[in-house]
This record gives sequence, C-alpha cells and structure tokens, in this order.
Amino acid sequence: MRIITFNANGIRSAADKGFFGWLSQQNADVVCVQETRARNDQLNDGHFRPEGYHCSYFDAERPGYAGTAIYSRRKPDALLQGLGWEPVDSEARWLQADYPGLSVVSLYMPSGSSGPERQARKIEMMDRLMPHLRALRESGREWVICADWNICHKEIDLRNWRGNRKNSGFLPEERAWLDELFGPVGYVDAFRVVNPAPDQYTWWSNRGRARENNVGWRLDYMAATPGIAARVQSESVFRDVRFSDHAPLTMDFDWPL
Repeated sequence: MRIITFNANGIRSAADKGFFGWLSQQNADVVCVQETRARNDQLNDGHFRPEGYHCSYFDAERPGYAGTAIYSRRKPDALLQGLGWEPVDSEARWLQADYPGLSVVSLYMPSGSSGPERQARKIEMMDRLMPHLRALRESGREWVICADWNICHKEIDLRNWRGNRKNSGFLPEERAWLDELFGPVGYVDAFRVVNPAPDQYTWWSNRGRARENNVGWRLDYMAATPGIAARVQSESVFRDVRFSDHAPLTMDFDWPL
C-alpha cells in the first residue's frame, strides 16, 4: 500500500505546476491532501478527479482557505468529514476514510505563525484533539494520520532550530504535544522508522533560497498505530518540482488495501 500526503497550498495552484501529472505516475493507493483552498464547484476540470480514484473534497466555509481531500483507489467503506466541533468542521481540517481494519485521515492543523490569536486557536485545537487521537489509538483499528501538523518534533527536524525555539511550530509546548502523541498515546512517526537521517524536510520558506539550500522544516508526518507502523517499507520526499511550499511525502507499507 502506497500513501502520499501533500499540503498543496492551493490545489489549483499545484495543478498548474504539474502535481497531477506527477501523481499519475506514482501508483498511489491513497492520497491525502491538505490546504486545498477551493470549493468543489471550482474543481470541475478532470485532473481534479484523477482517473482510477474515488475522490472526496472537504471544503472550508471561508472561500480560498484550508480544506482537505482524499483520493483512494479502493472506495472507502465510509467517509467522515469533520469531528463535530470547531474549528475543525468549518475549516475542513479532518477528512477520514475507513477501510476494513484501517482508517486513513487527511488532517490540516492550524498555523500559529500569524500572531498570538492564531497560536491560541492552534493550542486549543491541539488540546481538544489529543483525547480524540487517544481514543482512536485505543479503538483496536489501525490508523494512519497524514497531516501537516505545523509542528517540528525534534531538533533534527528543523535546520535552524536554535533560532526558532520561540517561534510557532517549534515551541516547547508544541513539541511536548508531539512527545505525548509519539510517546504515551502510542502513535509512531512512520517516517522515522525507516529514515533517521538529518536534513529531511517537507517545507521551505519562499524567502531567499531556502529550498535550494535545504533550509527547511519537517512539518508533514504520518502518525501510524504500531501494527501498521511495523509494516513500513520505504519513504520518499519529492523535491524535484515545486508544486507548493511543501513537498509530497510518499510511504510504502506491507499492508493490503
């Protein structure tokens, strides 16, 4: 099973930059997209419905903002949009596809970089989301949460970590939240199962030559339950074409879908 997660920073913009042409060559089983920033009625062109996939878009109420999507070769047994509370639902931050014994989620966590009010909303969502993630972990199903978490977990996950210790995305309380997720709650950072190396990033600032110089942040993770995390085979981050300020993360699992 091949899963791709990708923050498109606007699915129409990513399409113009060749994302769907690249995707057609990837043989992915499930594709999770965050920050689609478009309404369904703006996505009528065929490439927004990739051939061979069941496609689901979850649109935010605010035009041109947030949004998630899942493309799946196998039709999901069920789809869940939102969690019944704000800001998850109105900002379309949680889209879940259920299969036999496995659920895959496309999750877009808020950014707090624009100011204290946004950071407070981010922390509020983190606090409310953790009990839900704990309940999913204890449900007996396998889970793969594909997310732009908007958090770097460890110093190895951020090139300029020393200068960002007081900035959103690398604050101590944010990192402690991921410590809990990947510790007592019991999820596994699937990427680090197969790649412990430094300088592995999925987002780069558009300022300067950050991408060319690989001055980046690893913001996009697959948080997996232990059963499926033990089946991770490989990972790759595609940096060759700039579809977005993020790069697609692909992971292969020895797991039938």
